Amino acid sequence: MSLFLPDRTTLISLVSGLLLALCWPRVDATHLCWIALVPLLLVMENRPFRSGFAAGVGFFSLLLYWLNIVMTTFGKLPAPLSLVVYLLLVAYLSLYIAAATWASSRVREKLGLPFAATLPIFWVACEFLRSFVFTGFPWGSLGYALVESSTLLQAADLFGVYGLSALIVFVNAVLAAFIVAGRRHSSWPWRLAATAVLLLALTVGYGRWRLAELPDESERQLAVGLIQGNIEQGQKWNPDLQQRIVTTYADLSLRAAKMGAKLLIWPESATPVFFQDGGPLAEQVSAIPERSGGSSLLFGSPAYTWVNRERRFLNSAYLLDGEGVLMGRSDKIHLVPFGEYVPMARFLPFVHKLVEGIGDFSPGTVSPLPLNQSLFGVLVCYEAIFPEIARDYVNSGSDLLVNITNDAWYGRSSAPFQHLAIARMRAVENRVWLARAANTGISAIIAPSGEVIASTLLFTPDVLNAQVGLGSAPTLYKSFGDTPAILSLLLGLFWLIRTRQHYSAN
Repeated sequence: MSLFLPDRTTLISLVSGLLLALCWPRVDATHLCWIALVPLLLVMENRPFRSGFAAGVGFFSLLLYWLNIVMTTFGKLPAPLSLVVYLLLVAYLSLYIAAATWASSRVREKLGLPFAATLPIFWVACEFLRSFVFTGFPWGSLGYALVESSTLLQAADLFGVYGLSALIVFVNAVLAAFIVAGRRHSSWPWRLAATAVLLLALTVGYGRWRLAELPDESERQLAVGLIQGNIEQGQKWNPDLQQRIVTTYADLSLRAAKMGAKLLIWPESATPVFFQDGGPLAEQVSAIPERSGGSSLLFGSPAYTWVNRERRFLNSAYLLDGEGVLMGRSDKIHLVPFGEYVPMARFLPFVHKLVEGIGDFSPGTVSPLPLNQSLFGVLVCYEAIFPEIARDYVNSGSDLLVNITNDAWYGRSSAPFQHLAIARMRAVENRVWLARAANTGISAIIAPSGEVIASTLLFTPDVLNAQVGLGSAPTLYKSFGDTPAILSLLLGLFWLIRTRQHYSAN
């Protein structure tokens, strides 16, 4: 029974997790990230796995509370079942933090390496694993806590979000080491402190240099208009409302074009029909470029393809040029498990998707959309949380990242604000402009510095016009991607193997 009763170590670790969650929108207490892990580091040696798990529970339960809105309001799950699913996910995600604290404690015990040297490595390794194990769910990587710190954020173009995660964990570990040294009346860890100060100084200096060096205007620019239709989730697939939905987007588009927009961007699945099938509504969409005076149109629409006489559905984006000619289609690559498809559906026939829609979707490939000697990389919905997808698009020649999404699922929770914060990191990593069109908001224009140039309010029909630059600047992250995270994983495994050898030798 004692396994399930919280003790002092568990409660202190839980506090660390709650403090981490407060660093995220909408609280945005960014400064807490530098001390949030200190309580955990002070006690985790007592119960390495349990303390890390407790911190994870505190963090993810507060960060992801909005999942219950998705499951009960739109997934139609009973509240008790939604709570069970939510707690299971929180427990699963907490295992990664537990693994990091356990591994760091073991290496300290067997090899004598300090937490400041090992926990940043294991933390990053576990965040990296979380990004692809069981299809991946990297929402909540620690580095996103620095999105509101414009100077420190600039270092993301070196080592990505994982580099910022490592820096935060390292500073916390050094602070904890000083507290422990004071308690034990032992020598102060001056070398660690000097390293932490040096790293922070270099990060701040680099950030200021990058902000000063970023050009105010790109050589090539494009006037874009983001169209926020604010269509209620329950209305999107109602056949009786299809005409009204298309008319809403058409009217807002013409308004944006009159304000000077040359590229109109609609959100994910904006058209409530299969555009590729043609018909009156598809013709109305195709006519918008001509009606707008020659503005191009990028819009989300469900699509399908035939493979061996089997129809496979796709979550896609189409691009029409100023004359209404189809320039290409880009299909969503990373699908939402239990939202757009059911993993292992053959073995889980009793599980239904949470999201209304056409059917099970299939993944696409990296396919930038061409227009006037430029390429646009389209991130559909939560693809923005996967750094490697944005990087692949930019390395494939994309001059602008476009994130089309439908955050209506989240209601008025903090999730739309969290989602926007994550998208901002993609712009910095790749030093590219990002245009984000959301059905109910938050639509936004994000500069290569991560700054939100303009944005809309939630649940308001609106248009957002702005100039964006075309093209991306070279970055270390674009060249090497998540190689540092992979090296962290390999180094962590090496240390753990050494601990087994050490145990055998003794």
